[in-house]
Amino acid sequence: MIRPRVLLVMPLGEQLGGGEMMFRQLLQHGRDGPVEWIVVFTRDGPMINEARTLGYETHLFPAGRLRQLGRRWAVIRAIAQLARERKVSMVFGWMVASQTMAGPAAWLAGVPAAWYQVGLPQPDWMDRLATLLPACGILVLSRDCAAAQANIWPHRPQRLVYPGASLERFDLARAESPAMARAALGLPSTGALIGMVGRLQYWKGMHVLVDALLAVRAHHPDARVVIVGGPHEPEPEYPAQLQDQVRRLGLGDAVTFAGFQADVPRWMQAMDIIVHASDREPFGIVVVEAMALGKPVVAGAAGGPAEVITPGVNGLLAPFGDADALAGALLRLIDDPELAARCADGATSRARDFSATRYAKAFTDAVLDLLHPVPQ
Repeated sequence: MIRPRVLLVMPLGEQLGGGEMMFRQLLQHGRDGPVEWIVVFTRDGPMINEARTLGYETHLFPAGRLRQLGRRWAVIRAIAQLARERKVSMVFGWMVASQTMAGPAAWLAGVPAAWYQVGLPQPDWMDRLATLLPACGILVLSRDCAAAQANIWPHRPQRLVYPGASLERFDLARAESPAMARAALGLPSTGALIGMVGRLQYWKGMHVLVDALLAVRAHHPDARVVIVGGPHEPEPEYPAQLQDQVRRLGLGDAVTFAGFQADVPRWMQAMDIIVHASDREPFGIVVVEAMALGKPVVAGAAGGPAEVITPGVNGLLAPFGDADALAGALLRLIDDPELAARCADGATSRARDFSATRYAKAFTDAVLDLLHPVPQ
């Protein structure tokens, strides 16, 4: 049986967030499946060499900025020509930005287009334009994302593909005890250590965790927070706001801003409880990563995390922006070691549902289903 060829259009050349991580996982685990992937990058970066090293036919068509319409049109034509030459069955856009090129290129080449909505769809011009462009379907990260995408016209067929996590990275981290990890990283050896991992962005809720810590320390004065993540370029003021908040609340000795760290699994292993306080996170790969380490997790009560966590079974949930609710959930875990242990055990089991291997297979199956839909 001849494998269909699908041309993947990737608008970034380096990993900046979860969307690029998922792309790398597909390349790493989808090489020998029923689809032959051809990769087009529209921005230079280290992922290009990674794709080539993995054996993929890889092309770079630099597209420049959105306002450079002439260059964008040249890239669309180049993608269409490549699609015709390689006789691809589909042009697939990775993320909203790439669909503005993949959709028109597929139309010029006379083949179907599809794309991956890796964020929470918004009724802005970009999501509306991407949805308006030709596509036989859209892949989404969660049921919450599917509902939001359904509010944008026209209504395209959808396929739900939950992201995966590179669980093997976190299995290795478990070989080191939390106490050993704390010592190696220079973190306090005593007291509950509450951690958070993510870029410093308002919607991720670091400020909510800082407020919650004040209430937690009223009961456990030795509790501390460590936040792992660097600044986010579009929000340069947020790190300073967090520092000011910490000083204002008198928490200077209780909050550690670790900045960007390459060895995230080790930092997470040092934590007793991991918080993910984002506002309607599309999915939340870091939630699954924390669960893979067997950590009790408190996550936002909306979006993707609410589809991963069953409260009291493998974690707890708290509404975004509600510091009192977050503090209450943290205190439940600190004050009830049996609950914390039960959630940790359940988290380890639940994380296995989101391996990178399963993700690559589910993604491939969804693309094949869009190419050859089964009559309802």
